[in-house]
Amino acid sequence: MSLVPAIRSDIVLNADKVDLVRERRLLLDQVSMTVLTGEHWALLGPNGAGKSTLLGILGAYNHPTRGTAEILGHRMGRVDVHALRPLIGQVNPRHPLESARTVREIVLTGATGTIELVPRWTPTEEQLRRADELIELMGLDRIAESRWPALSQGERGRTLIARALMPEPLLLLLDEPATGLDLAARERLLAALDEIRARQPELTTVLVTHHLEELPATTSHALLLREGRVLAAGPADEVLTTDLVSACFDHPVAIVRNHGRWAATAAPA
Repeated sequence: MSLVPAIRSDIVLNADKVDLVRERRLLLDQVSMTVLTGEHWALLGPNGAGKSTLLGILGAYNHPTRGTAEILGHRMGRVDVHALRPLIGQVNPRHPLESARTVREIVLTGATGTIELVPRWTPTEEQLRRADELIELMGLDRIAESRWPALSQGERGRTLIARALMPEPLLLLLDEPATGLDLAARERLLAALDEIRARQPELTTVLVTHHLEELPATTSHALLLREGRVLAAGPADEVLTTDLVSACFDHPVAIVRNHGRWAATAAPA
């Protein structure tokens, strides 16, 4: 079954007073957010704040217990999520690949939405061309035939972003994509995200992280979560402030922004 996106106006995501209860625990509490086409959101908060849980709802993998969530104009609970998910690129650094596939093969699995290559499936010339374009865009062309076990964490992260972009999604969700990266690998990944956003102005992204230093310069909006509740949401410069971030993490920090990038340091006594 194919699904024609029914985006109302330019709204890509709309969560309205979303609660999520799991094992009698309230993980999300009255969470609301609206994301428009071409916006690039960051979800930040301490461990256990509910960031990945919220991302699961935005990616059509979790259903709200209460409230409503609309993805690409389709309300959760009233849409075939299997038809909706190909319109959403997902990047999870804990990708559960078990076989020693090459970079090119892994990127091609994005066309089928599977972890492994589908047996007897043959990619089209157009799919092969797109895979090679994405491999080049992510700076992986020299290692396109390298296999997953031999890749660094940074190379794996960029491979998974290329994979997520294979079906030309309208929405890209990134769950802590810089996890485990050293400084150089992190900067290469963030530069690649900025390049993707520049080349595809209609693409909408949501990125989860604990660290402001892991935000690309193109981040346009931010949402701060604390104990499952929204502390602040809106344009990044209005949300990523010393006072709000300190309150979110319950620790005094000083926020600075240089050359479009944010950094947090301990606030002076």
